[in-house]
Amino acid sequence: MAGALEGQVAVVTGGGRGIGRACAIELAREGASVIVNYVSNADAAEATRDMIHEFGGTVVLVKANVADADEASDVVETAVEELGKIDILVNNAGVNRDRTIARLSVEEWDEVIQTDLSSMFYCTRAAVPHMREANYGRIINMSSIIGQMGNVGQANYSAAKAGMIAFTKTAAKELARNNITVNAVCPGFVSTDMVTALSDEIQDNIKSQIPLGRFAEPEEIAALVRFLCTEGGFFTGAQLSPNGGQYM
Repeated sequence: MAGALEGQVAVVTGGGRGIGRACAIELAREGASVIVNYVSNADAAEATRDMIHEFGGTVVLVKANVADADEASDVVETAVEELGKIDILVNNAGVNRDRTIARLSVEEWDEVIQTDLSSMFYCTRAAVPHMREANYGRIINMSSIIGQMGNVGQANYSAAKAGMIAFTKTAAKELARNNITVNAVCPGFVSTDMVTALSDEIQDNIKSQIPLGRFAEPEEIAALVRFLCTEGGFFTGAQLSPNGGQYM
């Protein structure tokens, strides 16, 4: 594989499907060796691996729950032990448990905060010493339009995604001296399993709120992640909002 990321190593959490899969494939196409983390869906992760192998890319699957600090650290250490280093970290793992605040349980709150927000901290904390030693790193945190504008029934999800944006700004300031950039990507609605599972009526209603009149494709989000890892070296602490104009 020859590309702008030749010789680099990337870790993508929640990389088995959806946006994570698209990111893993895009980075591998640019020559990066990729760690694809997944928590339960082995079939989807293996499908991602097979897609990368089809064009000769290097990929290692790591099953781990990055909502657990020790398991998150293990994912990063696997990258270092098996592939020699970590240059890129895409904090993409996430879940949603949608209910209004009055109906939201403590367990549903904790699960989303741990998986979407705390996992980002755990993985970043594990990666930073290696990146500092190399005086180089690219960290991309997959936030959401919901973290920017809020949404009924998603208090836990919006809080987690907004927290990712705030964390990104602080990490960017702390790590810039080490040539490590940290950015947040805040997609609008994307054609993933989470969105396509909605009824046609709900999907049409959402599209009516998007000036471009459609959902994004996962590959469009992945292209932005790839840009931040290649030509986007002067971006740090930024919120990039591929949302079709839904929130400006």
